[in-house]
Amino acid sequence: MFVIKVGGSTGIDYDAVCDDIARLVQSGQKLILVHGGSSLTNEVAEQLGHPPRFITSPSGYTSRFTDRRTLEIFEMVYCGQMNKGIVERLQQRGINAVGLSGLDGRLWEGKRKKAIRAVDENGRKFVVRNNYTGTVETVNTALLESLLAAGYLPVLTPPAISEEGEAINVDGDRAARATAVALKAETLVILSNIPGLLRDFPKESSLIPEIPKAQIEEFQAFAAGRMRIKLLGAKEALDQGVSRVVLGDARVENPVSQALSGQGTVIQ
Repeated sequence: MFVIKVGGSTGIDYDAVCDDIARLVQSGQKLILVHGGSSLTNEVAEQLGHPPRFITSPSGYTSRFTDRRTLEIFEMVYCGQMNKGIVERLQQRGINAVGLSGLDGRLWEGKRKKAIRAVDENGRKFVVRNNYTGTVETVNTALLESLLAAGYLPVLTPPAISEEGEAINVDGDRAARATAVALKAETLVILSNIPGLLRDFPKESSLIPEIPKAQIEEFQAFAAGRMRIKLLGAKEALDQGVSRVVLGDARVENPVSQALSGQGTVIQ
C-alpha cells in the first residue's frame, strides 16, 4: 500500500500520472491518489473577481487565506474540474476510480482555525480572522478500506470537514501524510513540477537525491516556496510510521514508478 500526492502547479503531466497509476493498479498494487489544484484555482479566482491572497505564518510557512468565497471557488475547482478530470482520465484507462473530497463521509476531519497568526513583509505580526482552514487530524479509514476492498481507486482532494461540520481548506501534502499514516502505508510519494528538493533553486541539476530522516530540518534551508510544507509533511509521515517519502517529478514519463524506484529526493 502506498499513497500518491500530485500537486496542482503548472507543468504537471496528469496524463502521464494517470497512465502510470493505471499500470500499477492493473499489476495488483493498492494505492490512494490525493491531488491539488492550486494553479487553476488562482486563475478561476482572478476571473471571478476574488483574487487569491496568501499569508505567511511566524514559522515561515505560506498558505492561502480562505474566506467563505475563496472556499466556494476552491470547492468548484478542486472537487469539480480537477477531481472529476482525474477520475475521467483513470476511467478511460480502465481504472474504476471514485472521486471524493475530504467532506464526503467525513473522510478527513480536523479543527477549524478561525483566527491565525501571520507576519507581513516587514516582520510585523497580526491576526487573520474569518478563516476557513485547518489540519487533518482523523481519517475515515473504514471508508477507504471498503472502497479498496471492492476494487475502487479512491481519488481524494481537499477540502476537509471541521468538527462542527464546516468545510475547511487543508494542505494537500499534509492531508496525504495523514492518509498514509492512517492506512499504515509503506511509502508516500509527493509529485510536483520540480524533480525534488533542489540545493540551488530553481537549478534542477542541483537535486538533492537523499535526506536522512534525522536531518530533514537542516535541509529546510534549501526549501523554496511550497517545498517547505512538503518537507514538513514528510517529517510528520516518517515520525508517525511511514517508512519512506519520495519527492518526485510529475512532468516526466512514468512519474510514480520513477519515484518508487528512487528518482527524486528520497527521505527515509
